[in-house]
Amino acid sequence: MKATVIGAGSWGTALGATLAAKGIAVTLWSRGREVADYINANHCNGVYLPGLELPVTLRAETNMEAALQGASFVVAVVPSHVMRETMEKAAPYIDAESIVVSASKGVEDETLLTMHGVLEQTIGGAARIGAISGPSFAVELAQAKPTVVVAAAESMEVAEKIQTFFAAPTLRVYSSNDLVGVELGGVVKNVMAIATGVCDGLGYGLNARAATITRGLAEMTRLAVALGARLETLSGLSGIGDLVLTCTGDLSRNRQVGLRIGRGESIDEILSGMRMVAEGVRNTQAVKHLAQKKGVEVPIVECAYKVLYEGMPAERALYELFGRRLKPEFH
Repeated sequence: MKATVIGAGSWGTALGATLAAKGIAVTLWSRGREVADYINANHCNGVYLPGLELPVTLRAETNMEAALQGASFVVAVVPSHVMRETMEKAAPYIDAESIVVSASKGVEDETLLTMHGVLEQTIGGAARIGAISGPSFAVELAQAKPTVVVAAAESMEVAEKIQTFFAAPTLRVYSSNDLVGVELGGVVKNVMAIATGVCDGLGYGLNARAATITRGLAEMTRLAVALGARLETLSGLSGIGDLVLTCTGDLSRNRQVGLRIGRGESIDEILSGMRMVAEGVRNTQAVKHLAQKKGVEVPIVECAYKVLYEGMPAERALYELFGRRLKPEFH
């Protein structure tokens, strides 16, 4: 079996290393020659996972055709805003029988499609497309620390193939045919991680953190269900599991963005110094527009949007949330 991981960032590298450690022949496609050459020479991704040794069998490649040759599994792990462009380049070289898995979390700005929707439009064959998501920091997976995720596809048959493909001694994988729910949880939790980080950066305490996570789950669930997801999916690994990790774990880039905003930095200052992408920043806008399209109330998302895109002071955003009319918790 051969697999190609498209994207040599921290998460793509960690997934590629995990698969290679199982004895799967893995090629890691990198956009940058510098990253690919360093991986091949040093068996380490010095840019995105410095200091972590990679299996010697994991090879990096910058030529898309060469990287995809003979791959029966293709894992797409590039930032959501370049997924379409990247997979359009990859499409001519992906075998019609290959299973394609999105390991990226995002909604495309222009179309408001999740990544499996973008993959359907770029490579075709909806039945063979799936996703993997859940509470997982790349560095911990690469260190072989215990990690649990969920593999999803429209059919359980494909979901179970993805499950078996990724399962490893320190990576337990569950399966689901709720592809919409699994993907939406992975998207909205990044927005909530920024909001939680802002609260923590402002010094608002643990009460505020717990409230943001809980009400964030309510918003995530409302939106996902409106898009056809099953309620129970959002109470699982790709919902509350990923939400809690990303909102509380300091390895989260999205949480770090929020913390820095809460401490007084501007979003432009923060992003100018980041090499890796914090998906929640871009996806706050996409999630807001998606919720408006579906008529779903998402007040935390809307406040995050005002802070990130309209320059609203973070303190004022909290007052807006607290000043909303009183209502039942469940309705």
